[in-house]
Amino acid sequence: MQIAIIIAAILISLAIGFFVGMAYRKKIAESKIQGAENEAKRLVDLAKIEAENLKKEEIFKAKEEIMNNRKELDQEIKERRGEVQKQEARLIQKEENLEKRSENYERKERELEKQEEELENRKAEIEELHNQGVIELQKIASLSKEEAKERLLSEIDKELTAEKAALVREKEQKAKEDANKNAKEILCYAVQKCAADHSQETTVSIVALPNDDMKGRIIGREGRNIKALETLTGIDLIIDDTPEAVVLSGFDPLRREVAKIALEKLIDDGRIHPAKIEEMVEKAKQEVDQTIKEEGERAVLETGVIGLHPDLVKLIGKLKYRTSYGQNVLNHSIEVSNLARIMAEELGLDTKRARRAGLLHDIGKALDHDMEGTHVEIGVEVLKKYKENPLVINAVEAHHGDVEPESLEALLVQAADAISASRPGARRETLEAYIKRLQNLEEIADSFDGVEKSFAIQAGREIRVLVKPDKISDDQMTLLARDLAKKIEAEMDYPGQIKVNVIRETRVSDYAK
Repeated sequence: MQIAIIIAAILISLAIGFFVGMAYRKKIAESKIQGAENEAKRLVDLAKIEAENLKKEEIFKAKEEIMNNRKELDQEIKERRGEVQKQEARLIQKEENLEKRSENYERKERELEKQEEELENRKAEIEELHNQGVIELQKIASLSKEEAKERLLSEIDKELTAEKAALVREKEQKAKEDANKNAKEILCYAVQKCAADHSQETTVSIVALPNDDMKGRIIGREGRNIKALETLTGIDLIIDDTPEAVVLSGFDPLRREVAKIALEKLIDDGRIHPAKIEEMVEKAKQEVDQTIKEEGERAVLETGVIGLHPDLVKLIGKLKYRTSYGQNVLNHSIEVSNLARIMAEELGLDTKRARRAGLLHDIGKALDHDMEGTHVEIGVEVLKKYKENPLVINAVEAHHGDVEPESLEALLVQAADAISASRPGARRETLEAYIKRLQNLEEIADSFDGVEKSFAIQAGREIRVLVKPDKISDDQMTLLARDLAKKIEAEMDYPGQIKVNVIRETRVSDYAK
């Protein structure tokens, strides 16, 4: 019982202590809250005071800045006003100057108007005096104004015509002299670079034999071997008393070359009979075809012509076995190509076209034994077939004057062809026969009445005849050229054709005294 009382007393004490503690804590808390509130109020008051002070400071600074800006603005306005005043002063000065100038211009204009009136008056007086003078001159000369003007213009026109004619003749003469000089220099330069090969006999070939007994084997029993060889090659074999040699005769160098190679192969082989002959002839043809191809490629490489069709290259190589008056046509074509290139370089023309046309100009001669027509016609047809350049085709067609040349390169090919064909030793003619033919040509021309001089030029391909203008008229020139051509045809033997060029020159001379 006592324990329960003690526990109850303890619990009551604890409860009382708890409430007392709670009351004390509440009082302390209230005291702290009151202190915090007081402190907060104090801080707020301090903040208000600081804020007010800052506000006053900022207001003061703003006022101070406004004052400074106002001073600067006043200063700037003052300066602007000063500049405006200066500009106004300058404008006032300019206006005064313009007014003065305007007054001066008006004064000068009045003076000019006055002078113009005086000039008009003087002009009228001068015209009146001029008309009076013209009337007096007409009375003295018995000519009207229009008649005098016409006569004066006529005299001036005559003088100008004479002066123009003299000037034109002088310029033409100088141009001719310069052109001839330049042409001679270019031709001489080209001729100096011209090849110097001489023509050789090309209608026969000689095959050496190891001994004379080989002749009998070539002939064969009852001549069957030689007949087979002649039939297969189209070449005549001449076996005579010439020691250790057989002569092959034929106009076609290609066939002659095939026969020569075949015969040499037969001699080396030792077995000569118709079957072997046929085999060797086929091998010889193949060898010649290969040689033709190689020669064509060599010619193209030597002249620097590129882009040719392979068939054209073969035709060029075939020219190795073609001759014209003893001149090898392949060498001639290479020579013409190089000469045309040299002259084109000197004249600043198209060297590629010149060398190409020069190389191809005689390509028709590779086929003229197999086709009808001149070598020019055949060459043009072949080049058109392989779609060559039209200007190159024209140069080929014009190199003998069959058509008009359409380019300067075509003219160069003509000149190069003439140089290559007419140089000494180019063709198979003795010098004496060559000179005699030219002399005969000039003698025939000189035999006609009215001929003053005649000149055989271009290796006898052209005869240039100068006639006396007082004896031969323009109409008679045509008849003279025709008669001269007929007489040349009747009395002379010559290769190709000869151009008859008759020239009638009228000269007028006068002397200044």
